[in-house]
Amino acid sequence: MSFFKKFFSNVVKKRDTEEDDSFEFIKKVPVYHGTVHPYPNFNPRKDAVFLEEAINSRNVDEDTIISVLAQRNNAQRQEIKQAYESSTGKCLVKELKSELRSHLEDVVVGLLMTPAQFDAFLLRKATKGLGTDEDVLVEVLASRTNQEIRELARAFEEEYGETLEEVIENETDGDFAMALLAMLKANKNESHTIDTDLAKQDARDLFEAGEEMKGIDISVFIDILTSRSGPQLAKTFKDYSKISDVNLPKALDMELKGDIEDCLIDIVKCAWSKPAFFAEKLNNAMKGHGTCEDSLLRVMVSRSEVDLKKIMMEFKLMYGRSLQECILVEKEHSP
Repeated sequence: MSFFKKFFSNVVKKRDTEEDDSFEFIKKVPVYHGTVHPYPNFNPRKDAVFLEEAINSRNVDEDTIISVLAQRNNAQRQEIKQAYESSTGKCLVKELKSELRSHLEDVVVGLLMTPAQFDAFLLRKATKGLGTDEDVLVEVLASRTNQEIRELARAFEEEYGETLEEVIENETDGDFAMALLAMLKANKNESHTIDTDLAKQDARDLFEAGEEMKGIDISVFIDILTSRSGPQLAKTFKDYSKISDVNLPKALDMELKGDIEDCLIDIVKCAWSKPAFFAEKLNNAMKGHGTCEDSLLRVMVSRSEVDLKKIMMEFKLMYGRSLQECILVEKEHSP
């Protein structure tokens, strides 16, 4: 059984606490859509011992490392890191990096970061070296909440000694940089209340800034798409289709090209449905020859305590097969 099969089976491991959606109203608590729950009877000192033994075993016990880290939530992993250092005097991350290789090393290091540190790491990796990974930049900034963006920006500066704004300005340019910087401001309206008058006006403004004029006023698109809530934008998109012969994604495809087109379309997709957005990301990672493990691991780690259950449900609706089945079959056919 490959590493990825082991990791995936642990991340989506079934538990009785997952069957709680039908009791949402009775319990009066928010429904949890992640797949990783707090581990019951958690003992960080005991887990630290398990990991120390796994690291020091003759061939490194990868099964134990995956089982422990993938079945604890992020807060518990942070306690394990502290317990390991207290008992051994060593940094758990450094110890694991010295013993592991390839994608197992990547996912283990990711699991031991806080969510903000992991997002900062993703953005650093996307902007480091020759060229930038535009898809990752947009994926992270378009799908995170205002608070998550503020936290990842702080984590980025603490870890790498420069602001994320400076890096984006240095590594990107033009309309694409403008859109990224607008998302980085983290001033999106996150209210669930829909202003129908504003939706109609925004739809008209988008139409006039795009289809109805020669060229396109990209600043109007960036301003509206990066500052309105998801529900608000969804209503705007419906109103847009009433005054245009095409939907907004099609209009963007007609009017724009390159990075800014992909960026704005991804913002639109996130507004419609984040689970569907990530389901498509996962499907694209497994299309064609070979698998993009980086994309799979990035989504699995970042969404495992957010909405991975909803992503899995959306995946099955969109593609007719379960995510579990696709990943396991894909890895069986991988070289």
